[in-house]
Amino acid sequence: MYKPLADKIRPKSLSEVFGQEHIIGNGKLLSNIIKSGKIPNMIFYGPPGTGKTTVADIVAKASNKKFYKLNGTSANIDKIKEVIGEIGTLDAQNGILLYIDELHYLNKRQQQSILEYIESGEITLIGSTTENINFSIFKAILSRCITVEFKELTVKDIIKGLKRAINISEKEYKVNIAYEESALKYIGEISGGDLRRALNILELIINGSFPGEGTEILINVERVKECCQSKIINYDRDGDGHYNLLSYLQKCIRGSDPQASIHALARLIKTGDMDSICRRLLVIASEDVGLAYPQAIAIVKACVDSALMLGLPEARIPLAQATLLLATAPKSNSCYKAIGAALHDIDTMDVGQIPPYLCDTHSNNAINVKQKYLYPHDYNNNYVEQQYLPDNLAGRIYYEYGTNKVEQSSKAYWDRIKKSSK
Repeated sequence: MYKPLADKIRPKSLSEVFGQEHIIGNGKLLSNIIKSGKIPNMIFYGPPGTGKTTVADIVAKASNKKFYKLNGTSANIDKIKEVIGEIGTLDAQNGILLYIDELHYLNKRQQQSILEYIESGEITLIGSTTENINFSIFKAILSRCITVEFKELTVKDIIKGLKRAINISEKEYKVNIAYEESALKYIGEISGGDLRRALNILELIINGSFPGEGTEILINVERVKECCQSKIINYDRDGDGHYNLLSYLQKCIRGSDPQASIHALARLIKTGDMDSICRRLLVIASEDVGLAYPQAIAIVKACVDSALMLGLPEARIPLAQATLLLATAPKSNSCYKAIGAALHDIDTMDVGQIPPYLCDTHSNNAINVKQKYLYPHDYNNNYVEQQYLPDNLAGRIYYEYGTNKVEQSSKAYWDRIKKSSK
C-alpha cells in the first residue's frame, strides 16, 4: 500500500520535530507534559503542516492510555459513541486518550457528546484545528482544555525536515540523492511554512527522477520549478488568513508605508480574492484618509471599478494605484470618530426628538411650531446660527477638525463666517 513520504518519516519523538521551540524543548510546555505522564485535555491550533498531528501521536504514546484517533471530516456521532463505549473495559482501564484531527469539522452536538466524559476524566481529549478556535470550537470544550499554538515553520526548519527526508529516502529506495542548498531553500520558500507541502514536492521530484536502485538524483532549483510551478499561499476566505491579510493591508496604508502597503496588496492579489481587496480599499479611503484628502474615495472608486472590469492579472495595476494613493495621502480619521460617537449616543442615551422647526413643514411635528426655521440662504454667506441638535444633545461635539491642511482650511473658513455673523 502506498504511503506518502510525509507519513514515512513522521517523527517518533519530540527531538525529531522541527520548529515549535516555544513549546518543545528542555523546560517547555509539551516536553514537561510528556515527562510528567499526566496528559491534560488540549487543543492544538495553527497552520497546516506544522506538526500538530505528529506531536499528538507522540503525546498519546506517553500517556499509557488506550489511544483512539478520529478525523473530524469523517467522524460521526456513531464513531464517537463507539469510543465512549470502550470506557471501563479491560483495554481502557487506565482511561482513554481520544485524538480528533480537524476538530472544527464536528458540529456542536458531536462536540457536546464527549463533554461529560472529559469533565469526569474518563476521556482525555486532544483536538487539532487549523481554524480560529474562538469561533470553531464549542466554548464548553474550549474552557476545559489547554490551548497550544503551533506556529508557521521557518525556511530553516523546513530545510532540516527535507534533509532528514532525503537521508531516509536514500536508504529506502537505495539511491544517491545530491542536492543544492539553494534548491532546498527554494522549496522552503514556496511551501509557505508547511513541511507537509515541502515533503510532497520533494517526493514528486524523487519519484519522477529514478527508474530503479543505484540511480543518481540531483535536486536543483530548475528541477524544483519544473515540479512545482508556483508558490501556494495559505489562505482561507472564512479563516484567520483572510482577515489577517486584510488587516495587514489596512494597517500598512494607515501607517503611510507605501513599501509595506504594496507588499500587502501583492500577497492579497496572489490569493485571487479581488472583491475583498476592493471593499477594503474603499473603507480605507473614508476611515483613514477621509477629509484630509476628500477626493481619495472618488479616485479609489474609479480604480476599483477599473479593476473589476479588467479582472486579474491586469487588475493589479489600478489596485496598486489605489493602494499607493492611499498610503501616501495625508490621513484623518475624523469622519470615523464622528459617526462612531454619534452612534454611541443613540445606543446609550435618550437623544430626544428632532427640533420641530427642522421637521417637514407638512408633518404633525410642525403643527403649532413656536420657533420659525431660519433659511440660511436668506443670510450673509448662506449661514445663520440656530440649534440643529435635539435639546438633549445641545452643545454635543461629534466632529472635530483634523490637523491636516484641508480640514484646517475648512475650520478657518467657518470660524471666520460664524464670527462675522454674530
